[in-house]
Amino acid sequence: MDDGSWGLSISEGKRAVQRPEAVGTRGMVASAHPAAAFIGLSILQRGGNAFDAAIATAAAEGVLLPMKCGLGGDAFVVLHDAKTREMVAYNGSGVAAAGATADYYRSRGHKDMPLDGVHAASVPGGVGVYEAIWKRYCTMPWAELWEPAIRLAEEGIAITDYISRRYAERAERLAKFEYSAKQFLPNGRAPAMGERWAAPLLARSLRAVAQGGAEAFYRGEIAEKIVAYCKTQGGLFELDDFARQQPVTYRPISSDYRGLTVHETAPPSQGFLLLEQLNIIEGFDLKSLNPMSAERIHLLTEAKKLAFADRNRYAGDPAFVKWPLETLMSKAHAAKRRAEIDPAQSRWPAGAVIPEHDGDTSYFAVADGKGNALSFIHSLSNSFGSCFVAGETGITLNNRAGRGFSLDPDHPNVIAPGRRTMHTLNAYLICKDGAPWLVGGTPGGDQQTQWSTQVISNVVDHGMPLQDAIDAPRWYSYPGTDPGSLGKSPVLRVEGRIPEAAREALAKRGHTVETLGPWSGGGAVQLIQLDQDQGVLRGATDPRPGGLALGF
Repeated sequence: MDDGSWGLSISEGKRAVQRPEAVGTRGMVASAHPAAAFIGLSILQRGGNAFDAAIATAAAEGVLLPMKCGLGGDAFVVLHDAKTREMVAYNGSGVAAAGATADYYRSRGHKDMPLDGVHAASVPGGVGVYEAIWKRYCTMPWAELWEPAIRLAEEGIAITDYISRRYAERAERLAKFEYSAKQFLPNGRAPAMGERWAAPLLARSLRAVAQGGAEAFYRGEIAEKIVAYCKTQGGLFELDDFARQQPVTYRPISSDYRGLTVHETAPPSQGFLLLEQLNIIEGFDLKSLNPMSAERIHLLTEAKKLAFADRNRYAGDPAFVKWPLETLMSKAHAAKRRAEIDPAQSRWPAGAVIPEHDGDTSYFAVADGKGNALSFIHSLSNSFGSCFVAGETGITLNNRAGRGFSLDPDHPNVIAPGRRTMHTLNAYLICKDGAPWLVGGTPGGDQQTQWSTQVISNVVDHGMPLQDAIDAPRWYSYPGTDPGSLGKSPVLRVEGRIPEAAREALAKRGHTVETLGPWSGGGAVQLIQLDQDQGVLRGATDPRPGGLALGF
C-alpha cells in the first residue's frame, strides 16, 4: 500500500460537515432532490407502502429534476415484494418511431442520429412502468400519488443553484424549439437560483395521467397531442407506436459476489455490465488493498474496459439480435477476461464502439419496514433529453433514439421501427441470505456501472459505512460509448482527492490520468441498507448533486 493513506485520501478536499446517514424502521427514501425524498416519505408516513412512495417520488422528480426525467422518459426498476418474496424487474424503454430506419436518416445526409429535436426521441416508456407497479403492488389511489407532482408544476418550485446551472447549460438548445423555450426559458433566459418556476402545460398533462392513467398517455388525449405536434415538426411517430407501447415484466438477471446475490436489470439495459465487472474483480483480493491505491484502481479500471468491449461487440435489443448474454455473465467467462489483465500495465481491448452517451438520469431508492424495496432509475437521456417539448402537452421528450442507435446497417444496434436501443440505464438490488440487503444505483450513462462497482466494493470488500462508500473519491475510464468520443485516446479521470502518489503510480502503469475537481467525479449515488436482524433501515445520499435520504 505505497500509494497514500486511505485516511488522508478521504479527508483531503472533504466537506466541512459530513452528511449523516439516515436511519429508520418504517420507511426510507433516498433521492437526488430533497423535496422528492420528502414527498416519498410523506406517503410512507400516511400508511402507504414502498411501492406507493416510489410512484409519488418518480412523479415529483419529473417536475423537480426536469432535465433528468419526466413523462417523456424511460424507466427501469428492480423490486422485492415482501409478501411473495419475489424479485421482479421492469423494462420501461420505448421503441423507435414508424419509418425510423437507417436508410431514412442516411438519405437525408446524417452520418449519426440527430441528438436533439423530434427525430432524437423514442416512444416514452416510463408511464407504463409506473402504472404496472401501481396495479400490482400499491395500496393508495393512483390519482392521490400524482397530486404532489401536479401541485409542484401548477404552483411552482424554487430553483436551486444546481438546477439553474443545468438550465443555463442547455439554454441554447432549448431556445431552438418554441415550446421548450416557453417552458424552460421564461423571460428569454434560464431561471436564476431562488426564482420561482412553474410549468402549467406540464401540470395539465400530469393531471390527465392522474385521471386517465397509462391509457390516457398511450392511447388517449396525450398520445394524440404528442403525435399531432410531432408531425408538424417532421416527426415520424404514428398513434400506433404509442398504442402498442407496453412495459416488460421479468425476473431480473443476477450473479453472486462474495456470497451476495446481485440482481440487475436485463437487456436492453446494460445492467449485465455491472455483473460482469463484479465477476472479474471477484478473483482479486481487494480487501487487502488500500481502497485508493493505484493497484485497486487499476484492477477495477481494466475490468471495466474488458466488460465494455464485450458490450460494444455483441449487445443489442434481444428481440432483434441474438447475442451470448449468459456467457458474458458467467464466472467462466469472467475468469478468461481476468486472465487478460496485466497488474502492471494498462491496455485497451479491441471492441467496436457504438453510439451511447454519458446521459442525464435520476435514480432513487425506496424501502419500507415490511421488507418491500425498489431500485428505480428513470431518464430523459441527455440533459433535457431531446430538448424538444411536445407542444401544448408540456412534456419534454427523451433523446434515447438519437443517443442510442447506430446508422450502420450491419451493427447490432442499428435503428429500426419498433426497436429498443441498448440502454445505459440500470438499477441493482443485492440480497443476503435471500432477503434484500442493499438497494442502490446512480445516473451517469457509461459511468453508472463503473461507479456502482466501486461503491459495492467499498461496502462489501472494505466494510465502509454507506455514507463513506458514497463520499469516497471516484474515477471513471473514458471513452465509454459516446459517439462524440470515438477515436479519442483513452483517459482515466479521477477526483483530485485521490492521493497524488496513486495518480503517479497509475501513470507509470500506462494510464493517461486526468485529475478532476475534489468532488466533480459525477454521479448521484443513492443507497439503502436493510438490516433484517435489527429491523432497521439505513440510507445515504450523494452530496455531489445535493440529494437527501430520509427515514422514520
